[in-house]
Amino acid sequence: MTDLLASEVVREERSVHGRLPQLAVGALLILCTCKFLLHLFTSVRHYGYFRDELYYLDLARHLDWGYVDCAPLVAVYAKAALLMGGSLAALRILPALAGVVLIGLTIVIARELGGNGYAQFLAGLCVLLCPAYLVMNSLMTMNAFEPLYWMGCILVLARIIRTGDSRLWLWFGVLAGLGLENKHSTLFFGFAVTMALLLTHNRREFAKPWIWIAGAIALAIFLPNVVWQIRHHFPTLEDLENVRRMGKNVVLGPVAFVKEQIIDMQPLFVFIWLPGLVWLLRERRWRVLGLSFVIFFVTMEAAHGKNYYVFPIYPMLFAAGAIAIEHWLESRAAWFRVAVAAVLVITSIPLIPMFTWLLPPEKLLAYQNAIGFKPAKQEVHHESLLMQPIADQFGWPELVGEVAGIYDSLPPAERAETGIWAGNYGEAGAIDEFGPRYGLPTAYSRHQNLWYWGPPPQVYKNLIVIQWDHEDVQDNCTSYEAFNHYERWGMDEENTPIYLCRGVKFDIQKIWWHSHHWN
Repeated sequence: MTDLLASEVVREERSVHGRLPQLAVGALLILCTCKFLLHLFTSVRHYGYFRDELYYLDLARHLDWGYVDCAPLVAVYAKAALLMGGSLAALRILPALAGVVLIGLTIVIARELGGNGYAQFLAGLCVLLCPAYLVMNSLMTMNAFEPLYWMGCILVLARIIRTGDSRLWLWFGVLAGLGLENKHSTLFFGFAVTMALLLTHNRREFAKPWIWIAGAIALAIFLPNVVWQIRHHFPTLEDLENVRRMGKNVVLGPVAFVKEQIIDMQPLFVFIWLPGLVWLLRERRWRVLGLSFVIFFVTMEAAHGKNYYVFPIYPMLFAAGAIAIEHWLESRAAWFRVAVAAVLVITSIPLIPMFTWLLPPEKLLAYQNAIGFKPAKQEVHHESLLMQPIADQFGWPELVGEVAGIYDSLPPAERAETGIWAGNYGEAGAIDEFGPRYGLPTAYSRHQNLWYWGPPPQVYKNLIVIQWDHEDVQDNCTSYEAFNHYERWGMDEENTPIYLCRGVKFDIQKIWWHSHHWN
């Protein structure tokens, strides 16, 4: 009896403090390689710079500790791309690598939670095939990197729970601080984890110094952005309030919000991540992770957040769900394991052309129509034939070429007194990216952070204006010419005339600081 009790104690100690399952190195290498090659051969085919990517390149040319509508790290990523030449390929390689790292992190989390080789493979496979991550890792935005910081925090938390080593909170603080400098929504992630800790037996961590030191570390890393916000009178809060007041974003009810999550995660994957959530909530040791997801999910729905705000937290559910599936298959024939993975792959392959830049627009539209797929709108007033992440990659070089044609048609003396005024950061970013090859001057705009970079150093007599209403042109120009601009595959709101405004009736430098356009 004594020997039996001793062996039970040993097994319990090993389950908490003992060796982890062997890392599935082969699965990790295969899945990561597939992920990298998939984006390598699709990210720069048929399409161009995404609107926000052009903006981030502009931010990279004006590095700062904060911006109106984003945290500062995205400009650092774009700066790295500029140092590599600034090409579309250089820009897109960064989110592709982020996707590779996310697969690795998910596999390691599955291992940390006790998953063996099959669970690790299945978890990584879900991240590889998930439509949400295919899109996120095809564009250079902060969204591609956000899951890395969050899942890094989850990995640290899981290791603290497994080993009892509270000193690891210091690493949580570092990752959380970097996550905040990447995207402010990490505040909500931190809130969810904190509340989940308080609701479980893990609240005892607050009686130790390490979690408080971690909080101080996160705050210290985030502090430069906080100081920037204070010095600039919290423009990000004003921007968010403007978005809310204007009703810019599509607001989903609870049922629609859940429906979009299921669709964007790949409908069949609900049989992975939902059992994963149940498994986490049922396992006392890991309940804090399940509650973190529930609290974050409810918070985002209650705050009418966009559906993609929840995407960064799903990898831990894939990891947990893969373990639940692995346990379920233990007593079944080996072919069941192959069948589960095969079904996930077979049902995901038809979705890949819609969530990567694999097909040219004509074929993509025909493919969408053939399978009855209609992309969900994120913003109320955006209209396009293709979903916004794709449509916003069209028309920018053509727009700049048209502006250059107008600019070059002017006599040299008149050209020297002509500036470019862009309605939004995408147009300004396009001028700043493609304009130098045409000899165009810097574009100015009062949209988002570009307002801080004005006014122009001289008072222009003439302006080439993009996305001005006809009434504005009539009221502010002595005379004007209209030049049509149309891109079938782009966003409909961009298909407005470009105006050459002669005899500007206002002094740009005097009116610049009277208003800005933050939304």
